[in-house]
Parts: sequence; C-alpha cells; structure tokens
Amino acid sequence: MTPRIVLVRHGQTEWAVNGRHTGRTDVPLTEEGRRTARLLGARLHRAPWNGLPDVEVRTSPLSRARETCELAGFGDRAKEWDTLMEWDYGAYEGLTPAEIKADRPDWLVWRDGAARGETVAQMTARADETVAWARSADRDVLVFAHGHFLRALGARWFGHDLSFGATIRLDPASLSVLGWAYGAPAIERWNDTGHLD
Repeated sequence: MTPRIVLVRHGQTEWAVNGRHTGRTDVPLTEEGRRTARLLGARLHRAPWNGLPDVEVRTSPLSRARETCELAGFGDRAKEWDTLMEWDYGAYEGLTPAEIKADRPDWLVWRDGAARGETVAQMTARADETVAWARSADRDVLVFAHGHFLRALGARWFGHDLSFGATIRLDPASLSVLGWAYGAPAIERWNDTGHLD
C-alpha cells in the first residue's frame, strides 16, 4: 500500500468568522465548530471510512485542532505534534488581511511570511517534515490541523513552492485526502464538506 494522508481542518472559531489571522493564539471552537466536528466524525465512522482503523493519527496541540480531533472520535488514538501548529503570524497575529495591508499593501503570507513570525522557509520545512513522516511507512495517516498549515502541506505534497498554497483554500471542518495516481502524488479529495450539507 502506498501511504495517503487524510487532512482535517479544525472546526470554526470566532477569529475565523471575523477573518483574523489565528496562528499560535489558542482560540477555542465555537458551538458551530463543535457541531461540525461531530458531523465530520460521524462521516469518518461510517462506510467507506469505517473509523479508519489502521491509520496513525496526529493533531496539532492547539485546542481548536485537538478538540476537533476528540469530537470526531479520534482523540484516544491521536498523538500531539508541534510540527502541525498553524503558521506563526508574529506581529500579524489577530489582525485581518485588511489591517495588515493598510501598512503593507502588497503583502502575501505565502510569499512574504510574517513579520517577527515564521518565514516561508520555516513553514516549508515544517510541511516537508510532515510529508516525509506521512510517506515513511506502509500505512495511511490522519492529521487534524489548521488552514494555512494544511494548504502548505498540500503544496509540498506535490513538491510545489509554498505559494501554491494560496490557490487551494480550505473551509473549517473540511476533509481532504492526498494520495497517488500512476505513481505520482495526487489529490483524491480536497475541501470536502459534504458532511455539513
């Protein structure tokens, strides 16, 4: 078996609703975020997923990802991993894109990184570490993490520059699967929120 990586973006938070960059601040899920995490879990415990009995599960230690993992029914199998934490936005933490662009009109995190926070190279290294881990054994993995980190991971699964992450958005409580086709990295599913319909 060629290993796949199943990605879950955490449920909704108040800062996400307001469009604020939420990196290392430990913002909790909203009630809606908890509801959608349970719906995602119900989906992953039905056919064809059947609870993913053989996957290795890891979660970001930040409470919004960890609680999503628990509410989805994988908390007892999950190992926390700091590598999965969201981009460190440094001076931009808690700000909206409009607030940042008031000072830096051409700013793009995927190209410029974050002032006094994580650089593009540092984020690339963390995403590459996760890709290497996911591909390291003959088993699938399940990851509970954050929007920008998972988009970076998607870019690096294919060996693309991190800026590719700007083109592949992810909604809260979404499900994605990165796998293989004809021996090459492939998207099997991306930003799937069918369980929320």
